[in-house]
Amino acid sequence: MPATVTASRTFNPLAPAPRDMDVTLARHATLVVDLDGTRFLVDPMLSEAGANPPVENTPRQRRNPLVDLPDVDLDHDAVLVTHRHTDHWDAWADAVDPDTPLFCNPAEAEAFRADGLTDVRPVDGRETFAGVSIERAPARHGHGEVADAMAPVCGFVLAGEESLYLAGDTVWYDPVPKTIDAHDPDAVVVNAGAAQFVDGEPITMDAEDVRRVVKRADCPVVAVHMEAINHCLLERDDLREAVPDAVIPDDGETVSL
Repeated sequence: MPATVTASRTFNPLAPAPRDMDVTLARHATLVVDLDGTRFLVDPMLSEAGANPPVENTPRQRRNPLVDLPDVDLDHDAVLVTHRHTDHWDAWADAVDPDTPLFCNPAEAEAFRADGLTDVRPVDGRETFAGVSIERAPARHGHGEVADAMAPVCGFVLAGEESLYLAGDTVWYDPVPKTIDAHDPDAVVVNAGAAQFVDGEPITMDAEDVRRVVKRADCPVVAVHMEAINHCLLERDDLREAVPDAVIPDDGETVSL
């Protein structure tokens, strides 16, 4: 069974007791979010270790994924995909039925339909599923021309009795704190790893970006997207040392929020 850790806001004895929200990290950015009894599979990258070539033009040329997928329960009611890069959408047919509701960026809806998905639900602004609202959040996958080349990408804010901001593949830029301020989420999940090409700045959050999120958000900040793909150079132990207030699960671990 996967390990479980608990993270929470400051306790308010006058507030009503919230229901738990569980986030299970399978590997990299592949999550299972259990919110109000509804399970969302996020960014399924289910390939066997070494099945894919390395990301090109990066400092560490090793085949991907770098590690095996742990034995976790991937059962779900719906799927969320922040973008279609292969480290977020690969070997999905191993776990996802074609008629499963799939929420995505409108710019990628037709590509999912071309994959054979029959219930694609682009999130233009806000959608609702099983009583949980799903709102698309902006994201910028890098800086300058690199970010333009990596687009489209997005995050999501899920809101039921509790709320969760899934930042997606983004660096820290103005819409990230604006999303935190606008939604005041009960938890945030950031994609860290400081993914890096040979030249240029990181295209996902580095330690300083994660620190900014922790400082801005009045809630637990869970950092994932590490140690599974060759261009993610920031490792868990280094991030734990740099940002001790972040919640950094291992593959297969469940965080109860």
